[in-house]
Amino acid sequence: MKNKNLEKLEIFDLEGNLIEIKRRDKYYEEVKKEFATTGKISKKVKNMRVILMNSDGRIYIQKRSYFKNENPGLLDKTVGGHVVAGHSLLLTVVQECHEELGFPAVILNDDEFNKALFSTNLQIVGILRQVELAENFISIRKTADGKIFEQPLINAFYIGYFDGPIKFCDGESVGIETFTIEQLKKIISEKPEIFTEDLKFMIKRYEKFLGPIEKNKKIIYGFEKK
Repeated sequence: MKNKNLEKLEIFDLEGNLIEIKRRDKYYEEVKKEFATTGKISKKVKNMRVILMNSDGRIYIQKRSYFKNENPGLLDKTVGGHVVAGHSLLLTVVQECHEELGFPAVILNDDEFNKALFSTNLQIVGILRQVELAENFISIRKTADGKIFEQPLINAFYIGYFDGPIKFCDGESVGIETFTIEQLKKIISEKPEIFTEDLKFMIKRYEKFLGPIEKNKKIIYGFEKK
């Protein structure tokens, strides 16, 4: 298994200007010290986050390992990851789906996404699309000792479908569950403390995209737009 701490990341200032390339562990050592001292972070890196569903609209949610430094034991988005230096967001999504979840994925624009959903064997390949690129997303995480860590990111959000088997391959997750959007909303309202802030944000912001394939077909072609 590769050591992610040794990966090099592109570091940007808060205006989005590339300022340096630094090893991941060194970057986090620096910004966590900055946050502990000032309560803010003056730099950001590129990330991606994915919510994956099956054709019936059941959302794959991972339970994070209890040994994680951040958000241990919480229910989280399907997968997320850093964009390493020299890689694109698209390449990162494809790699994360393959390396972390064990399946091949393609990322398409809205029109291609809709067509592919009804002409692709989703038991074999996952189909995803970007729903937003947030230049200044704030990821709020809880450390193992209960402290809050707020990190600014350049973050791309993706949703998609896959009907084949999923297996977390990196040991960072202890399991996976599937929920309908209605079930997730209900549990989040009753027990918000068992979910990551990332997941709660994504469920609230992208709810209109979360459901059976037919729901996305209507949204893409505007039938549900106001």
